[in-house]
Amino acid sequence: MKQILLDIAKSIVDKPDEVIVVEKVSGDTSILELSVAKEDMGKVIGRGGKIAKSIRTIMKAAAVKENKRVIVDII
Repeated sequence: MKQILLDIAKSIVDKPDEVIVVEKVSGDTSILELSVAKEDMGKVIGRGGKIAKSIRTIMKAAAVKENKRVIVDII
């Protein structure tokens, strides 16, 4: 799960070296904390939060395949 989010975020931002994903697992739920450079925050969130919503949708679809829950926090 962590690698999927990392790949998506790195493909969106201008500074892929500054993308950090921290995974916290509790039971069948994974909390993924995504951190990017300050300049790239707008690219990850998108206008009206559309890109952030899309990222969360993709991650939830990937989690369903593994019978897990995922929460994506953008820090």
